[in-house]
Amino acid sequence: MNSFYDNMTHRTLMVIGGKALERLGRVSVIIFGVGGVGSWCAESLVRSGLTNLTMVDSDIVCPTNINRQIQALARNVGQSKVEELKKRLLEINPQASITALHAAYDETSYRNFNLSSYDYVIDAIDSLKNKVLLLEQCVSSGVKIFSSMGAGAKTDPSKIRVDLLSNTKICPLARNVRRRLRKNNISTDILCVYSEELPVDPAAETVCGSGDCPCAKDREKFCADHDEAPVDWCGMKKQINGALVHITGIFGFMLAGLVINDIKALVEAG
Repeated sequence: MNSFYDNMTHRTLMVIGGKALERLGRVSVIIFGVGGVGSWCAESLVRSGLTNLTMVDSDIVCPTNINRQIQALARNVGQSKVEELKKRLLEINPQASITALHAAYDETSYRNFNLSSYDYVIDAIDSLKNKVLLLEQCVSSGVKIFSSMGAGAKTDPSKIRVDLLSNTKICPLARNVRRRLRKNNISTDILCVYSEELPVDPAAETVCGSGDCPCAKDREKFCADHDEAPVDWCGMKKQINGALVHITGIFGFMLAGLVINDIKALVEAG
């Protein structure tokens, strides 16, 4: 071992072997949504040895993100989430190829993404409508996708599971996603991370999405300093749930594990 990459991935090598590590270094992954789940997935993949990563998110760092999103810090409130995460990931591996797209995946933009050009797609989108759209496009195109269901309003990490979307239970988001996919005759045999814990009712009110939201002025400033505007996702939600990092982080790590273990299984299968 004489290169930085060899040294940083040595402990990964000891677990998954040289062929799987080499493949992990070659594959390309795109993550949609780098919030409480997606940011930890990105961190885990890059630390493990992934070198080709694209991240898509249209939001900015808000003070309310700091409790669970790895790139969110007091000093970067108001900055692009994907750009801030890119800086962090390049500090982990300066040799990595990290593409940060400050954009939303929705009905107006989805044709701009060539999903088939990626080996893996990670869905960590909050919006039900846009999540379903991404899953539909991946299933229809035969693209391998791993999806996160609802990580908000949960406290018990022992209830987190991995299974096909068609087999999930209790999770309200998974149920709604299944219904919409089946309505459009799309297969629900999609591997996902979900929780079998009933969502916890909010213990306090939130001002997120209102004029009193702590990031409202930051959004105005971002709009003034950039050509593109951050999407106010909180303002578009019918209900905002609380979230804890020991849950969202596990969701993200498990998504990363699905990628790594799939690569290992493919190599072992020859």
